[in-house]
Amino acid sequence: MTDVPRTDRQPRRRLDPDARRSAILDAAAATFAEHPYGEVTMSAISSRAGASDALLYRYFGGKEDLYAEVVRLAIRDLGERQTAALQALPAGVSVRDRLREAVLVYLDHIADHPAAWAMPLRTPGAEPSAVAQLRVEARRRYVERLRTLLSPSAELRHEYALWGYYGFLDAACLLWVEHGCPEGERWALVDAALGALEGALGDWAA
Repeated sequence: MTDVPRTDRQPRRRLDPDARRSAILDAAAATFAEHPYGEVTMSAISSRAGASDALLYRYFGGKEDLYAEVVRLAIRDLGERQTAALQALPAGVSVRDRLREAVLVYLDHIADHPAAWAMPLRTPGAEPSAVAQLRVEARRRYVERLRTLLSPSAELRHEYALWGYYGFLDAACLLWVEHGCPEGERWALVDAALGALEGALGDWAA
């Protein structure tokens, strides 16, 4: 009996190294967005990327390394989108309106992948320590950008206000995610976040 070649396998695409790495990262981002970190396997990512497990390990040292790069790219993308949005505003826009624009970009970022965004808040400690440190460093940079935007005084109250703002914002955004990221609640969330920061500072121009 002659063996008949199988035709039901999806052929792997031949890609240059940069394109292959990008395809792996896209597949990883989509997989991590759908499942908690602990439930994701490299085999699931390689299957989604149309690659072998061995090929994934040629580009990334393991699941933690791959996940860290996915998170790093998401953080960078958010920063670039917020910077572009602020640069597009006309001169003379108030601090409150500039901050509102940054929050709106943040909500768009969350709505693009709500489960993945919410995962660290829903299950603290579930991420690798290296990724948790990435988020700590990102938070520090967010506070520095906020400090530059607001130019608050050196009062200790204002330092607490800057750091506390992001805790308030993330808690409010998590509730928004639990509600399904409804457009009808977007402005209520934004107004609450801006009001919380204004109250904590005492004055936008403080």
